[in-house]
Amino acid sequence: MISVVIPAYNEEENVPLLYEKLKKVLDALGEEYEIIFVDDGSTDRTPEILKKLAEKDPRVKVIRFRRNYGQTAALQAGFEYAKGDVVITMDADLQNDPEDIPRLLEKLNEGYDIVSGWRKDRKDPFLSRKLPSAIANWIISKVTGVKLHDYGCTLKAYRSDITKRYRLYGDMHRFLPALAKRFGAKIAELPVKHHPRIYGKSKYGIDRTLRVILDIFLVKFLNEYITRPLYLFGGLGFLLFFIGFLLGLYLTFVKLVLGQDIGHRPLLILSVLLILSGIQLVSTGLIAELIVRTYYESKGEKPYVIEETINLEERKGHDASA
Repeated sequence: MISVVIPAYNEEENVPLLYEKLKKVLDALGEEYEIIFVDDGSTDRTPEILKKLAEKDPRVKVIRFRRNYGQTAALQAGFEYAKGDVVITMDADLQNDPEDIPRLLEKLNEGYDIVSGWRKDRKDPFLSRKLPSAIANWIISKVTGVKLHDYGCTLKAYRSDITKRYRLYGDMHRFLPALAKRFGAKIAELPVKHHPRIYGKSKYGIDRTLRVILDIFLVKFLNEYITRPLYLFGGLGFLLFFIGFLLGLYLTFVKLVLGQDIGHRPLLILSVLLILSGIQLVSTGLIAELIVRTYYESKGEKPYVIEETINLEERKGHDASA
């Protein structure tokens, strides 16, 4: 079964056209499917139109938010309700083309867990959209180690175990391929069509840049240090402590051997500050280690995913993905 999850915010002109295009493509596949529209607090006629579509076609499912929570929250809600073995995500603004869905599914069937769309010929303004996006994609690829040309493309295909494993917050939906890397997900990228927006206007602008940059640090931490935070905080802490200690030794030499006054030197304040900061970071790392262990043990989760077992009986509480 295929689930198509579509966040929609004030897209009254686009939703009916998108539904007709989607229905044509999905019917041709010959597979069971559902279309899940998540109305992200629209203030136009989008909720009314979605309700009529759902009444006409039982394969159309609608989730309506009380207010606008953002694209990540809308996708998370869609993931939670999706019943498909494969989940397709796309925008409601008609810039993504439903005709690319069969190609995504073909690529997914080659053994991949995620196939990400790449808007190679993107129909958006250069300075306000394409340039910041290109810079962000380069930084994300370098930091996370998952090289994609277009993290921001909503058109993606996921196996359902990927979408069910993660809870997304903030603006983290675009980082799902990088997060899935932690558990060995196989990721591919496929050039897809991108059409200029005809109706309505974009709801997301350059103001997201700062949030994306902050999220990059979070993804880096979740991928590499979530089960060993002491390595990050402790490493930085020891570095600062060592620099402060060396400065302290130098000032001790200046005081005791050279006989110079060090009480009014800014270097003394810096030395003390570095030593205290180092101690605090090491302490933070120890506390983070305790929190991580409490999290995994209290929820019964494991920091790994088993793909297959041979000649072993399934144990109680065993990871369902095994």
